[in-house]
Amino acid sequence: MKLIERDYLKNLIDVIGSPDIKVITWVRRSGKSKLLWSFKDYVKNNISNANIIDINFNLLEFEDLKNYKALNEYVESKYKEWDMNFVCIDEIQMCTDFEKTINSLHASEKYDIYITWSNAFLLSSDLATLFTWRTFEINIYPFSFKEFLKYYEYEDLQEAFDKYLLQWWMAGSYIYQTDKEKYKYISWVHDTLLIRDIINRYKLQYKGLLENLNNYLMDNISNITSSWKIVNDLASKWVTTNHSTIESYLSYLCNAFLYYKIKRYDIQWKKYLATQDKYYLVDHGFKYAKLWIKNMNIWRLYENIVAIELLRRWYELYIWVLYDKEIDFVAIKQNEKIYIQVSSNIEEENTFNREITPLLKIKDAYPKVLIARTKQPYYQYEWIQIFDIADWLAS
Repeated sequence: MKLIERDYLKNLIDVIGSPDIKVITWVRRSGKSKLLWSFKDYVKNNISNANIIDINFNLLEFEDLKNYKALNEYVESKYKEWDMNFVCIDEIQMCTDFEKTINSLHASEKYDIYITWSNAFLLSSDLATLFTWRTFEINIYPFSFKEFLKYYEYEDLQEAFDKYLLQWWMAGSYIYQTDKEKYKYISWVHDTLLIRDIINRYKLQYKGLLENLNNYLMDNISNITSSWKIVNDLASKWVTTNHSTIESYLSYLCNAFLYYKIKRYDIQWKKYLATQDKYYLVDHGFKYAKLWIKNMNIWRLYENIVAIELLRRWYELYIWVLYDKEIDFVAIKQNEKIYIQVSSNIEEENTFNREITPLLKIKDAYPKVLIARTKQPYYQYEWIQIFDIADWLAS
């Protein structure tokens, strides 16, 4: 499979030599191992005195190191006093009590430590419990549109976006030649997330309920929803459950990074609106692979793509309510704030006015942005910045 340099590599390069334990994690099949591989290549080619102690628990040659004492002895035996010692361990969770070794190696102050782990076994929330030292977490999302362009070397941006929207998403599917095989691969990744990362991890008794909930969320991506509404809607389809169970199952789906919950916020009253959330799918390809074109609302699909892209760019997201008008996203990063509306098509005057009106009512000086499929260069309407979605994603 062809490899490209992902933006995450720079994140790792920037923290070389820092005292943190570097942890690469996130959704299954998003490219954690390939990123670690690229990082090791960078170190080999750019740091002359680098000593890379490389362990991949997917390989049988490291089977004897799946005990924390054996792992510690192996790493220490590979240490070189006058070199810069990098410890790179793939799928660390396969070693019993691995945290004891990692904490000990870190305490020795002799190693720069980089590890990957599978979210099927460990959650990001486990970091503070497992490690006594500060961690630097790299969260790997599926390929962005920008990375998709780099991989396929498209010249026509709009043609590339059509392909990205309807056919190819997780990079693991790129090696398959037919759409049928691509969908089969994406479907397998999705089912593995549900079964191994959720059903097996939490020992769920109601597999059918989780599948119904998952299908419901895929049908309603970017719709405001609540556990109570889900209970009532499922009941109309003869699926019986309760509010507490749905709340738990929603948290499991988000813990597995299959969905991201974005809270709704009322700017006028400065409070979160209870049971008023949206759920965004980590990779819109799952919806095609599992439901095909059922209830395919392109506008909401665009909103899902923009939401994941903003998260990929390290923004904190909220759904905003201002004078009873909803703004799709307020994206915040440090001192930066952007108000964003997303639409599929703004050629019709009524649609354009509906999308632009909430932004025009915001009186502060932060940027206001409308993202749609305009197929036109960037332009402004009054103080609103208007981007074609393909241009914005590729920027």
